[in-house]
Amino acid sequence: MSGASPGEAASASEAEPTAASKSSDPPPPPLLEPSTRGRFAVTVALFASVLTLLVTTCSGLGYARDEGFYFEAARAYGKWFELFVSDRATALQRPATDAAFGVNHEHPALIKSLFALSNLGLERKWHVFDEPGTSFRFPAMVLAALLIASVYRWGERRFGRAAGLVGALSLLFAPRFFYHAHLACFDVPIAAMFFFTVLAYSRAVSTEGSYWPLVTGLLFGLSLDTKHNSWFLPFVVLTHLVVLGTNAWLRRERVWPSIHRSAMTLVSMALVGPIVVFVLWPWLWHDTLTRVADYARFHLQHEYYNMELFGRTYWEPPMPRSYAWVMTLATVPIVTLVAGAIGAARSLFTAAKQTRAREPLEHGGEPLLWGIAVLVCYAPWLRDSTPIFGGTKHWMTAYPFLALFVASGFEASILATRKLVAALRNGWFAYVVALVVLAPSVRESLHAHPWGLGAYTPLVGGTPGAASLGLNRSFWGYNTGAVVDYLNREVPEGGRVYIHDTAWPSWEMLQEDGRLRPDIRAVSAVSSADFALYHHEQHMQGEEYQAWVAFGTVRPDLVRGLDGVPTISVYRRSSAGTR
Repeated sequence: MSGASPGEAASASEAEPTAASKSSDPPPPPLLEPSTRGRFAVTVALFASVLTLLVTTCSGLGYARDEGFYFEAARAYGKWFELFVSDRATALQRPATDAAFGVNHEHPALIKSLFALSNLGLERKWHVFDEPGTSFRFPAMVLAALLIASVYRWGERRFGRAAGLVGALSLLFAPRFFYHAHLACFDVPIAAMFFFTVLAYSRAVSTEGSYWPLVTGLLFGLSLDTKHNSWFLPFVVLTHLVVLGTNAWLRRERVWPSIHRSAMTLVSMALVGPIVVFVLWPWLWHDTLTRVADYARFHLQHEYYNMELFGRTYWEPPMPRSYAWVMTLATVPIVTLVAGAIGAARSLFTAAKQTRAREPLEHGGEPLLWGIAVLVCYAPWLRDSTPIFGGTKHWMTAYPFLALFVASGFEASILATRKLVAALRNGWFAYVVALVVLAPSVRESLHAHPWGLGAYTPLVGGTPGAASLGLNRSFWGYNTGAVVDYLNREVPEGGRVYIHDTAWPSWEMLQEDGRLRPDIRAVSAVSSADFALYHHEQHMQGEEYQAWVAFGTVRPDLVRGLDGVPTISVYRRSSAGTR
């Protein structure tokens, strides 16, 4: 079934009709295969809709700690770009490149460069955005929209338009992904670049010529310059190469064109990728080998932060090997997981059947490539020394491939339903089911916004159930954005606020945006504050105790969170005046 086109599969799934039925019953339509023009139109409309949604829902979202650090880096990069335009010779000298790109040099430069260029052009020059923070966030939102559109195109090409839409929108409305898609961070951008590279590799394996191998090498270089998750891409390609070789060997083929193309693409990645990252990351232009080694060492020997799981905070190895799987089950909508499991099982069954029959793998082993990508992205958490402080964002590179399995599972379910219920032959039936399938995910994501890191699915009882189970309800201090209305209203002029887990640059960006009054002063100690923020995390309970002692009360003046679960509290000194 899965080796055929959607239309062929739909026809094959029906029993052989009788002569009478041939004349009276119309054949069931495919899952609405669109024309080339229609495909392009849907893709563009999807991209534009997703980008519009993200831009319009980001203004109420507070700034995460890491965003604050990347704002600082992007501003330094921006000054270098301005110098490059005005005095290129000076800009290319080591003092200038080191001064700019030495800021936050533990992470590559591509996405921060896009943040800087977006701020310089869209906010400072053309005034497209009223809030500087949104201008920094915009490139990541563009990449998120491109990723959703690309998942749709790949899924639509294989399984039909309705299935492609279900896969793409299931990814968008996974609550944690939806939250991260708004941020001036690297997690959704690397998910996008990882996916684009694997997509290009798939095209390289299935087509002749050197174009797609070179494109794959270029995209791999851009991935390397995005985040260190890109280091796992060669393992995806190598494993897929082994799968293709094993299948060809079992079929006793003497000519292995797909294997040759796969190997050629791997060589392109090895040659082109490092050149791209070197050219686009000026920090590497001097003392290259030393700095590459320092960069690798930083991430291979990363410091450990705190993360709660089942009521226990982990801050050093051994970490629980079950963490990634538990958090996936607890945060990805159930319908997405079920559809993805159906699609993965369908692909595995088809591959096993073809291998036993010594037949070529369908579509060059594309579904197996997706499965390999998912497993490789989760593989680091099979080690009990891998840090878990970043929550689901660390394996989010797997989610676009899960979305393709969702599209496959959706198509399989539609075809099975049509076969069992002959009356369901209307082509719009697939879209009706798509709405039913997507509705829970859409509701969960929009309901959880802007508390995305506290979003949990009904499988664990939602956010209240997760709190009872002792699952982490927040980190990164981004919840400050949810209390700016209170601070603007209650803090007296020149009042002092202890900002707890909010990074100073993130606090300053709220003020630069005009979302927070500029006269409100941030302080680094509860004892010197008039108001104190407390971001609820198990390992930070001592911060709340300090507020109790300093302010002489255990009662917060404000508590906010998701579904009755406290996520941020504000304590007020009794002597603090009112505005």
